[in-house]
Amino acid sequence: MHIGVPKEVKVAERRVGLTPSGVRELVSHGHQVTIETDAGTGIGAPDAVYVEAGAGIAATAADVWADAEMIVKVKEPQAPERAMLSSDQTLFTYLHLAPDVPQTDDLIKSGATCIAYETVTDVHGGLPLLAPMSQVAGRMSIQAGAHCLEALNGGAGLLLGGVPGVPSARTVVIGGGVVGENAIEMAIGLGSQVTVLDRSLEVLERLAHRFGAELETVYSTTASLEEAVLAADLVVGAVLVKGATAPKLVSAEMVKAMKPGSVLVDVAIDQGGCFETSRATTHAEPTYVIDDVVHYCVANMPGGVPRTSTYALNNATLPFALSLADRGPRDALLADQHLLGGLNVCGGMITESRVAEAQGHEFVAPERALEIVYG
Repeated sequence: MHIGVPKEVKVAERRVGLTPSGVRELVSHGHQVTIETDAGTGIGAPDAVYVEAGAGIAATAADVWADAEMIVKVKEPQAPERAMLSSDQTLFTYLHLAPDVPQTDDLIKSGATCIAYETVTDVHGGLPLLAPMSQVAGRMSIQAGAHCLEALNGGAGLLLGGVPGVPSARTVVIGGGVVGENAIEMAIGLGSQVTVLDRSLEVLERLAHRFGAELETVYSTTASLEEAVLAADLVVGAVLVKGATAPKLVSAEMVKAMKPGSVLVDVAIDQGGCFETSRATTHAEPTYVIDDVVHYCVANMPGGVPRTSTYALNNATLPFALSLADRGPRDALLADQHLLGGLNVCGGMITESRVAEAQGHEFVAPERALEIVYG
């Protein structure tokens, strides 16, 4: 199979779809890999390193998209990229379609087979291709939040961990999954007072066992959430519903009632955000202020640490990329129900139920769509 890796074009996105070691692995399986020139500079991998690994170098993104049978990326394809996608191609990347109608419409029109990292599952019901970036984003959320709390950045002028004789800032984490657990670890490590809210008693019990008395665990209700948010200096939104638009858990009225100079970090922004006042931002302009509350809503947070993120992501995605290349998309998807869970769009059909529900499209079972498209 001919695999193409274009340079990412989202603002300040420096990750890349394949590392040199990933290229070498695919080439050793007999596949051809083409990398757009300078695609790997953000991770310290110049073209020469990719050539040494066995890749060809393309001068333009158009050359990559024109010739590849499978496109491997990191972030969702932007409009100019979607215009180059054709029905005989497979796209393997993050998509986050539920809140993104224009992207969904373009992928439907392309007729391509589109597999989303974030809905591939594992035997434990987890999301193995989302988990590495959730770990990164959870840890970064505390770094970003602590920075935003500084007065020069619009915050209340608080040091997250305080100093002896001065109370530390209060951090509230909404959601105790992978993002939330990593945010908690960082916040406690910096000396913050930390509260986590979740609706799963099992999750709360697991976190209580791990962090002990340093973490306050609270069952999430409307009342407990509001009480925690209004007392917080930093709130991290870490909720996720697989494939679906994130629920708006913090209302605009709650934001208005928060302490001046407090900070919201919305890690759920890729799925539409879990704060009513959230709108996607970029690393170039990461924050804005509403009602004296600083909002950090960067939609590709892990892109800020591209070396760590790319290698962590490739460790997770490479086995699936190899399967797709070795078997072909139809056979690879039908042989692995967990990979099949990643199929979101196929031959103009929506094959992820939550995306279909969010946007009012007809849902077609992925097996049926593959039968229609590939026979």
